Amino acid sequence: MLECREITKNYGRKTAVDHVSLKIEPGRIYAMLGPNGSGKTTLMKMAVGLVKPNAGAFYYKGQPIGIESRKEIAYMSTEPYFYAWMTAKDIGKYYEDFFEDFSMKRYRDLLARMELTEDLKAKSLSSGMMAKLKIAVTMARDAKIYLLDEPLNGIDLLARDQIISSVLEAVSSDVALVISSHLVDELEKIVDTAIFMKNSHLVEVCGAEEVRIQQGKSIVDKYREIYGHGGEELC
Repeated sequence: MLECREITKNYGRKTAVDHVSLKIEPGRIYAMLGPNGSGKTTLMKMAVGLVKPNAGAFYYKGQPIGIESRKEIAYMSTEPYFYAWMTAKDIGKYYEDFFEDFSMKRYRDLLARMELTEDLKAKSLSSGMMAKLKIAVTMARDAKIYLLDEPLNGIDLLARDQIISSVLEAVSSDVALVISSHLVDELEKIVDTAIFMKNSHLVEVCGAEEVRIQQGKSIVDKYREIYGHGGEELC
């Protein structure tokens, strides 16, 4: 469905992503795991064409990513990307004009679930409220692939349950969901596949159930094994 082949991205002398090859298949939930600076965000941005690789390429349904593929790939970045003067209603209208698959009804339902109102202005939102707004507007699209970069950052424990529930509703046999995060405990119970990134490299891709059955480990155990005991934040 979505594939990168030997993808590499350099920023000057720093290599953000180094010869990564990966396939994302429909009907699965992926956790892209790793500490800050491991290459997760850069990889996602290249997948939607926001960043151009120095080598390698991304393909969607066998074709190089471009305008057509972006119609079916929904991406939520870590950075706030709304004008300060915009209200939640303005943001919904903007997405409705820009994306054919955007559902205003779905968006309003998600806003209500997140306990947000359409009159709220972007400049007045706390980091947690902004995170919930970004989730609502992204998941209101009827996309085939959802790429969510650190969607749980700044979210309290109870609100995380709301967000995870809303995100899971979009998953079906023809939809893939990729969640980048360092909150391993939160993702353990919902993901099918874990993608481990470290120092710009792809370290390992493994099925969550396979790890449990064949290795007798949890994804959290695997995370500790790869990144070192106590070396990275797990929750």
